[in-house]
Amino acid sequence: MNATHALQSITILYEDNDVVVINKPSGIAVHEDGRSDTKTVADWLLTHTPEAKGVGEPGKSIHGAPLERSGVVHRLDKDTSGVLILVKHQDAFLHMKSQFHDRLVQKEYRAFVYGTMKERWGTITRQIGRSPSNFKLRSAEKGARGLLRDAQTDWELIGQSEKHAYLRLLPRTGRMHQIRVHLKSVSRPIVGDVLYAPQSLREGDNLGFTRLALHAYSLTTVLPSGKQATVIAPIPPDFEAAETALATT
Repeated sequence: MNATHALQSITILYEDNDVVVINKPSGIAVHEDGRSDTKTVADWLLTHTPEAKGVGEPGKSIHGAPLERSGVVHRLDKDTSGVLILVKHQDAFLHMKSQFHDRLVQKEYRAFVYGTMKERWGTITRQIGRSPSNFKLRSAEKGARGLLRDAQTDWELIGQSEKHAYLRLLPRTGRMHQIRVHLKSVSRPIVGDVLYAPQSLREGDNLGFTRLALHAYSLTTVLPSGKQATVIAPIPPDFEAAETALATT
């Protein structure tokens, strides 16, 4: 799915005077990075809520140019789909920023991985640093460079076949690429992950996926209004098809 079509397919899951929670499609970045002029979720928000212009924290590219990040308080990777909360004014931004900083936001993801799990559930607590082979990537394996940050990802097995497993994932911290590098560190990279899964795996059975098989399923938080809410992004069709395939192999 190209970014223009992805932008048009954004759906609203919840909205009030402070926030709008969307189901972000795979293939669209949350905000610009200074390297591409492709439309982003932040651009969508300014069309939907023009008064959100400038809300949040300013960002700059590596060349010092300003980045459009209006309304952004947390992020999903470009190729990850699912629930994403955006804010409409600065007070809402400060409230939600505090919620994320204090780890009061509960997030649940779903993912298909290469390989099978020996247990029904578990926890990955490997520290995350920079990849020794590519400074732009992260690593939770021996040899990771730079500042090593504590990270925790709880997981539960939903189902599996001889080649793949379907997991429920609960990140307890919010490190960049955390779920992706944690699963890679235990030799269970996410299906279709062009950054962290070996090419040899991606050239095999991908359960029909043509993108990263990672979906942000739900988010629970206290909204700026004081209301506690759980917002769910429905399981995408490609996930449903993969789950069916998993059950029949």
